[in-house]
Amino acid sequence: MPRLTIPCLFALFTLLFLTTDVSFAAEPVNIGSRLELMVDDTLIESRSEEARFELHHPTPRENVFTYDKPWEGSGCGYQSIFKDGDKYRMYYKAWHLDVQEKKLGPNNSNFTCYAESDDGIHWKRPDLGLFSFPPKSGDKNNNIVIGKAYRDWMKSAKPDPVHPAVFKDENPNCPADAKYKAILRSRGPHGLLVLKSPDGIHWSLLSEKPVITDGAFDSENLAFWDPATGQYRAYWRYFTKGTTNEKDWKPSGLRDIRTATSPDLLHWSKPQDLKYGDAPPEQLYTNQIKPYYRAPHILVGFPTRYIERGWSKSMEELPEYKHRKMRSSISNRYGMAITEGLFMTSRDGVNFKRWPEAFLRPGIERQGTWAYGHQYIGWQMVETKSDVEGAPNEISLYATEGYWTGNSSQLRRYTMRIDGFVSINAPLKGGEITTKPITFTGKELKLNFSSSAAGGITVELQTPDGKPIAGFTEADCNELFGDTISRPVSWKNGSDVSKLAGKPVKLKIKLKDADLYSFKFE
Repeated sequence: MPRLTIPCLFALFTLLFLTTDVSFAAEPVNIGSRLELMVDDTLIESRSEEARFELHHPTPRENVFTYDKPWEGSGCGYQSIFKDGDKYRMYYKAWHLDVQEKKLGPNNSNFTCYAESDDGIHWKRPDLGLFSFPPKSGDKNNNIVIGKAYRDWMKSAKPDPVHPAVFKDENPNCPADAKYKAILRSRGPHGLLVLKSPDGIHWSLLSEKPVITDGAFDSENLAFWDPATGQYRAYWRYFTKGTTNEKDWKPSGLRDIRTATSPDLLHWSKPQDLKYGDAPPEQLYTNQIKPYYRAPHILVGFPTRYIERGWSKSMEELPEYKHRKMRSSISNRYGMAITEGLFMTSRDGVNFKRWPEAFLRPGIERQGTWAYGHQYIGWQMVETKSDVEGAPNEISLYATEGYWTGNSSQLRRYTMRIDGFVSINAPLKGGEITTKPITFTGKELKLNFSSSAAGGITVELQTPDGKPIAGFTEADCNELFGDTISRPVSWKNGSDVSKLAGKPVKLKIKLKDADLYSFKFE
């Protein structure tokens, strides 16, 4: 039998390829009945030029907390804020910075404090009776929850109460005596410590030695239970260059973020440095990452951008010029560095879409703003009632003001619509997106959207090859208009899509003067 030459083999392969039903299409994405935020293009196959991602910004509300107690002061921050049943909890660092010409004065504040609220707006300090202030001669009528005295039960490490991150452990197998966890920096040995508590008030060590040691940690370092992957995840500060260990502190390069995972908060995977796609390299002071409570498969972060603008005429026109110049007598950056909030998301915990534009700008110039430490967003968001009668709940975020500029610092609340971080937006002339093939469970497709009175949204369901599905075409769709957190899409035959559940479909969504924030089959 003659041997087949290479050209003959190529011709045979081509014939087989052309006469065989071979599909190289990607497997459909199974979204089940989970909520999908329009924060990235993970599910988007195509998008018209008119349809674009739009970053939205929180609305400033009232000043909800002034850190003016003797044990608090001008450097309070690093708030951990979460809802626990009917109660809102807040943990924060108490730290006073006594700024004097060419030096920092003595600091008697070095604590983690606790406050609580019934509505996320009005906060109170409970008298916990745990620590004396002043430490040796004062009384215990204060809200100090972790203090220097905790060093007494440390055998091999020295905790730093002014770098706290506190969370309620959502691990379903978490022991009752450890329902609350705290991450603290250790001043020696170098690394991060984990504390546990049955009630969020009385704390003990989970381990007497730091559990993570590969990093710088001079920021708010945090961890949480990730329900999407069934493990703990931590995020912490490192520098891209230089040396930052217990014996040699010579940081260089950029402040950045590192992560690892763990089954038990004690044994951690090899650290990974976060990646940000095409976002420019920047100084990131905090990370503030957590699973989004309505879509926990998506991690949402509010890192702080730190930027040194240098001295200029505009810098001199910013608020509190004299105090700013006096701070610079200690270090130039203390007077001319500026901070603001950013927004980023991830679906794998390492690769993030980070918006280069500011999410929370310093805002209108006033006392206590446009300074180092301004707009540190607390970790993290909570849902609160709207002050507009009849309106749905909204998201509350909190950020620092007056940091390092007087005898106290403040906490301002900001609000935004639920799911309202980023939208797909199109003008009145229209725009459209088409999703990748997906499979779902549920009976209705519901949208979180906003439109003008003249605008609206239509949805067409298609086969994976882009053919309209009978009964669910654009012509059959009843146009949606309004402004709502959740409304079902309907066609001429109703809103029931259950006969398509489990089958791969595409969504072709057309928008006119409208914003789409999220969608969900349920």
